[in-house]
Amino acid sequence: MTLYRGTFIDTPENPFDGGGLRVDSDAGLLVEDGMIVARGPFVEIRQAHPAEQVVDLRDGVVLPGFVDTHVHFPQIRAVGGLGLPLLEWLDRYALPEEARMADVDYASGVANEFVRGLAAAGTTSALVFGAHYADAVDTLFDAASKVGLRVTSGLVLSDRLLRPELLTTPVRAYAESLALANRWHGVGRNRYAVTPRFSLSCTDELLATCHDLMEAIPGALFTSHVNENEAEIASVADLFGGCDYVTTYDRHGLVDRRTVLAHNVHPTDVELKMLAVSGATVAHCPTSNAALGSGLFPLTRHLQYGVRVALGSDVGAGTGFSLLKEGLQAYFCQQLQGDQGRPLSAAHLLYLATTAGAEALDLPQVGHLSVGHHFDAQLLRPAEGSPLAVAITNAEDTEEALARIFTLGTPADVQAVWINGDLLH
Repeated sequence: MTLYRGTFIDTPENPFDGGGLRVDSDAGLLVEDGMIVARGPFVEIRQAHPAEQVVDLRDGVVLPGFVDTHVHFPQIRAVGGLGLPLLEWLDRYALPEEARMADVDYASGVANEFVRGLAAAGTTSALVFGAHYADAVDTLFDAASKVGLRVTSGLVLSDRLLRPELLTTPVRAYAESLALANRWHGVGRNRYAVTPRFSLSCTDELLATCHDLMEAIPGALFTSHVNENEAEIASVADLFGGCDYVTTYDRHGLVDRRTVLAHNVHPTDVELKMLAVSGATVAHCPTSNAALGSGLFPLTRHLQYGVRVALGSDVGAGTGFSLLKEGLQAYFCQQLQGDQGRPLSAAHLLYLATTAGAEALDLPQVGHLSVGHHFDAQLLRPAEGSPLAVAITNAEDTEEALARIFTLGTPADVQAVWINGDLLH
């Protein structure tokens, strides 16, 4: 067993429902075989376990590992393509990179960059949009396995309106997806997600195939995009006889507790009710929404209807892997909406980046640092004399210090990451 000593901050209870920040200063977390078996004042834990190795983390702050609910593996080299709305950005920046995944060596290099980028940002679990090529998805799962990340991903499916080399057929999609799931789903920390790109690029026949795959892969998740851009929404309505975006998935049985849909910037009330009743989660991607000019996320309306929300980085339209940055942008987004926005505290931001994501990804033993949970954690320790170090030192309390971490923190401040008690190198 290993006893970790430090300041531990997490959000086991939902702050949107009255929960708050849990802060334990000079505390001890006892970890055995990757699981937290005791938490309390360090002196008490030490007295009960005087022979265990102590890892002293008091020179920083320990947070749970972040959980990213929407990020694109092939697009890390497309980050920074500014100045275009969604559909034009896809054609100019994202889809050319997606097509390069046909080269397995290229895909392998990107996969290694991708998983290292996630880990360096303190992200320990992620729902990842894979590639349109099965061999490339293999490289992602392989790279994630070597690093130790908890990755849920799958083959990206489209059968219309994209570059021809990215298209598949329902028969081929089923066969390749099922083969990937048989190789990787439930192997180590990997899980499978059925992943149509978006309704815009999928026929009803392909979406029906996605339902068949969900039936064939127990425990799989379903993920796609929804209501991101007004031009995209209008095109989807034209293709599907005028029905709303969420219904394009729901009429194939694809909207339920296992569903994570990214963006939802422009939902109707009917769609919000449908998402709430189904138990689906919306992955809120604030920097991507801002970079593409997609709009301001209506968090207040989501909460009023009871829709679950978590954070996603959405690399490569998103501007980096750090959920600290996404949390800060989520805060800005709500502030800009005035009375229509939902004011967010540091506790809300941490919850959205950790516990909410774990619940969305059905990872019940991840997201906070409670007894019975995996020790998935990160140590934030800014450089001495840096603006963040000065800000933390002069904070009045821990919640103010956490707010300053979300405001000023970057991956450079993440000094150590553990997954299931294993220190990543």
